[in-house]
Amino acid sequence: MTTLHPLSIPYRAAQRVWQFVGFLVIFAFSGTLLSGDGLQAAGLLGIVGTLLVAVVVWEVLYYQRFEYDLTETTFDLRSGVLSTRDREIPYRRVQNVSISRNVIQRVLGLAEVTVETAGGSSAEAQLRYVDVDEADRLQNEIGRRKRLVARDETGKADRDAASDDERADEKADVEQLFAISDRELTMLGLVSIDLRFLPLVTVLAPLFGPAVAEQMLVAGPAFVVAPLAAIALYAVTALASGVVAVLNYYGFTLVRRGDELRYDRGLIERYSGTIPLGKVQTVSMAENVLQRLVGYASLSIETAGSSPGQAGGSQSAVPLARRERVIDLAQSVERFGDPSFERPPKRARMRYVARYSIVLAVLIGAAFLADRATTTQLYWYALFAAVPLIPVAAHLKWRNLGYALGDDHVVTRAGFWNRTTTVVPYYRVQTVLDSQTIFQRRRDLATLTIDTAGSRSLTGQDAQAVDIDVGLAAELREEVASRLQDSLAERTPAEDRLFDVDAAPDTTFDGTPSPGE
Repeated sequence: MTTLHPLSIPYRAAQRVWQFVGFLVIFAFSGTLLSGDGLQAAGLLGIVGTLLVAVVVWEVLYYQRFEYDLTETTFDLRSGVLSTRDREIPYRRVQNVSISRNVIQRVLGLAEVTVETAGGSSAEAQLRYVDVDEADRLQNEIGRRKRLVARDETGKADRDAASDDERADEKADVEQLFAISDRELTMLGLVSIDLRFLPLVTVLAPLFGPAVAEQMLVAGPAFVVAPLAAIALYAVTALASGVVAVLNYYGFTLVRRGDELRYDRGLIERYSGTIPLGKVQTVSMAENVLQRLVGYASLSIETAGSSPGQAGGSQSAVPLARRERVIDLAQSVERFGDPSFERPPKRARMRYVARYSIVLAVLIGAAFLADRATTTQLYWYALFAAVPLIPVAAHLKWRNLGYALGDDHVVTRAGFWNRTTTVVPYYRVQTVLDSQTIFQRRRDLATLTIDTAGSRSLTGQDAQAVDIDVGLAAELREEVASRLQDSLAERTPAEDRLFDVDAAPDTTFDGTPSPGE
């Protein structure tokens, strides 16, 4: 049995103490502890000293009782301070073994190893912290043993006889698929817009720019200031998104070793992880508006496990590259051909017109009431200028929806501001269902949802054919279910464990519009 690195004791202790720093500072300066003749300050020091001793003792016990071992078929762990917990993780259930290292950990030579399993929304095991060489060894050895177990179960290889040969083959069979260039990293920073930063920017704006806000309010009428404020807010959000994207994907590389992909990325915190090709649930290509204008896209691969440092559990295979290059890489993972998308019926556009009209009416009403309730002239009627944009927005939303049924995959597409194309192999489908909202029922529309075991399913981000005819949705549900059974019947046990990853022929994948456009 092997234990953690000795430096993990002071590092973990420092982490735990840091978690209490904010509380102690607020408590100390709240006037409840530093008021008086200094006895309270002495009490604070006593509390801090006792906390430090308790944390160090706890971490020493944690270190002494944490052990792990690689057996023939399982990764075994024993841990626990107050109670002992023994875990055996079968190699065949392992989805990803990732390594993360922040700046301090890199200085100390430490790394965190995370083991993820199928169906888990969180990590199955975390080793905090081991030596960097030991982290690399665990990542390589668990991956190697996982492949050997899978091959032994199908009778294709003998573990003892193949071990040495496989090690030599893997070292020689490392192919670099992608390495982000300086140009692509710069472009990533320019076109990355993460609207999740918008609430944070909105909250922080009054704290950091009250003088600017005050000047904007006296600079002119509200119908001039409001658009300028919106543009400024968007620009700050875009800047924050770009900085975070560059920090996250600095030095990104993707290589293929045997039947798995391995990525490395990050500037402040470095991530290294594996993507088992035999466990791929979905392949997604995303393009926001700016990326489509310059011909770039990103590629994500979804497996059944969680993924540290990745949004929504998906694992980025290509953070940003030319669209043609992204398509070629996607085809090398899942050979889905050249899908011809079928769009929803045209009556779906009227639903979007009604939706956007209601939203605009609510905004106009709120602005009108605010104008009457305050002394500030808000020029609420300026919002009527957005009325001509409603049919345009409805058409753009409709135009970017679609689905395609291929021989081996179902492909869906949705989104205008951030268009996502998702490829789902039939044999990875878990459930297929069609549903209707009360608004869809008015126009005989429905949504077909293709559920997989990927972690995006846990957050409601399944592949969907949105607003298709209700009768067609029922037919497609039966068709996808039928193709799922046919696909499962055609696959052999060997194919289920050892996924064929030969490169696919080039395709155009240009999103050919349906004849009904």
